[in-house]
Amino acid sequence: MTRLGSLRRWSAAVLVPLAAAGALVLGPRVGEAQGRSDIAEHRALFPVCAGGPRVTCVVDGDTIWLAGAKIRIADIDTPEVSRPSCPREAALGRRATERLRQLLNAGPFTLHPPPGGRLRDRYGRELRLVQRGGESLGEVLVKEGLAVRWGGPRARWCGAEGGVRGV
Repeated sequence: MTRLGSLRRWSAAVLVPLAAAGALVLGPRVGEAQGRSDIAEHRALFPVCAGGPRVTCVVDGDTIWLAGAKIRIADIDTPEVSRPSCPREAALGRRATERLRQLLNAGPFTLHPPPGGRLRDRYGRELRLVQRGGESLGEVLVKEGLAVRWGGPRARWCGAEGGVRGV
C-alpha cells in the first residue's frame, strides 16, 4: 500500500464522518431556514449585520438572519434604519435593532409560523413569530415603544419632523 493510498483511506474513515457530524450540528434545524412549520428551539450569538455575507445577525428591529435564512418578524413593524425618513426614525431604528439583538442573545427562543398560513413576505423573507417562554419578543419591543403591532395603527416615527413610517 502506498503512502498516498493510506492517507486517502484515513481521510475517508475520519474526515467524512466528522464532516457529516458537523453538518448535523451546524446545519439548519427543523423549522429553521426551510419554511417548515415544525417548532424548534434556537440559540445563537447575534451581532448587528455588517458588510459581507450574512448568516446569523440582526438587520434591524424586525428582520434577522438565522443560519443563512432571512426572517421577518411577522407581528411587528419597527422604524427604518437603512432609509429613515428623519433623524428621529433613524435613532429609534438603531435602538430597536440593538434591543432585538439583546433579546435574541438573552437565551433560547422559538420560531413559529404566523397565523393565517403565509410563510413568506413579498420580498421572499420567511415570516415568523419569535417567542421565548410563550411571550412574543416582538410584543416586548411594542411595549417598550420601539415597534408597533403589524396591522395596527400607522406609526408616526418622525412626529412633527415630517414623514410617516409605519404599517
